[in-house]
Amino acid sequence: MKVLGIDPGTAILGYGLVEGGRGTASRLVECGVVRTMARSPLASRLQLIHQELVALIERLGPDVLAVEGIFYGKNVRTTITLGHARGVILLAGQQAGIRIAEYAPRVVKNTVVGRGGAVKPQVGYMVAQLLRLTSAPRPADAADAVAIALTHILRGGAAERIRAVR
Repeated sequence: MKVLGIDPGTAILGYGLVEGGRGTASRLVECGVVRTMARSPLASRLQLIHQELVALIERLGPDVLAVEGIFYGKNVRTTITLGHARGVILLAGQQAGIRIAEYAPRVVKNTVVGRGGAVKPQVGYMVAQLLRLTSAPRPADAADAVAIALTHILRGGAAERIRAVR
């Protein structure tokens, strides 16, 4: 199974493709980030995110798109903006006809690190350990995306919410 993990963001979006399944060793195929111009209008940034994600899906051919769910922070504006990014991410997955799984940040941290309150360096360290890498993927947004993909694999595809396409 090939899982494309996405750490949503409108300035930096992390992605990571992990291949594996229950009972088999997982391997990191590719990871990185999509960056947008901070001063660009939100609509332009969302368009770029959508275009880049469509291209990634076409190039990498994932079976599943695993996306981090919304976290509820103190800044409502940030949460709403993140929701916009998630919307175009979900749209790209739906248009591609692949399954979409969503995981809460605490579920990802608990699955990969063993503690729902883990911090970013701990997540990166455990991603490196689980995939037998010499160091954590960089930047941290890419490591988080890989952790989201790993969560889907380690949970055997048992997402909190999963959308099957028609």
